[in-house]
Amino acid sequence: MVATTGYLVNAYGIHFPGQLSSDISFESLSTMNPFDAWAAVPDAGKSQILLTVFIAELVTESKGVHYTKGGPLPTMVFPPIDFSNVNADMLRKKQQAELNNGRLAMIAIMSFIAANNIPGSVPALVNNPAF
Repeated sequence: MVATTGYLVNAYGIHFPGQLSSDISFESLSTMNPFDAWAAVPDAGKSQILLTVFIAELVTESKGVHYTKGGPLPTMVFPPIDFSNVNADMLRKKQQAELNNGRLAMIAIMSFIAANNIPGSVPALVNNPAF
């Protein structure tokens, strides 16, 4: 979901104020398509992003029984949310809906990548300036 949201935020020109590095502003990156903006990020910045993602994955994936094998769903949320007062059936329904939203976000980011690399491959995105 974060990848899809990040792509759309950049595609629509939303940006932080200030400088990313001494010679690159966030505003200049927001004028590029998301793939060109990623290419313009300095290697040190890319390394920080990838390291943060790696640590988050390591923390959530290394806990006992994996959630796809019957273990508890990942709970790495900032700040932690207390669901103790939510009905168990409702909680399961909401968790399933969230998993489905995540799956849809994965389909979306792959569609964005395909549209960027193979013109016309995603008809709904043809002639959209963000792609």
